[in-house]
Amino acid sequence: MPGDAERFNELMTQVMTNVSHFGHRQHVHLSWLAVRRYGATNACQLVCAGIQRTARYAGAPQKYHATVSRAWIELIAYHAAEHEIEDFDTFTRHNSALLDKRLLLRFYEPSTLASSVARTDWVKPDRAPFPVN
Repeated sequence: MPGDAERFNELMTQVMTNVSHFGHRQHVHLSWLAVRRYGATNACQLVCAGIQRTARYAGAPQKYHATVSRAWIELIAYHAAEHEIEDFDTFTRHNSALLDKRLLLRFYEPSTLASSVARTDWVKPDRAPFPVN
């Protein structure tokens, strides 16, 4: 059975097919794939560790943001559980707000997301709670 690094690399390979950079859409796609295959809790561990490892390897460990990474997993998991959609493009058409990087500002004060604590550890939303199933 492959380890987390191999699983992450497999998901990244799928996400990065036909694209040249890892942007927000790719982050959402990666998280959606991980949630669907491994469940929200395991997806969070897998994606967060993988992104952190990738940022370190690229010489930019400061680019990893613990709260942002987990928050996207939480929101994507909620929407993925609402409807069993097999195709990422269809999923994003039904949940287009997830493609807006500013969506987290509905749930977090900007100062909270900018804090060093939020960058290194999970911080719960302080503006509005996440939706729950």
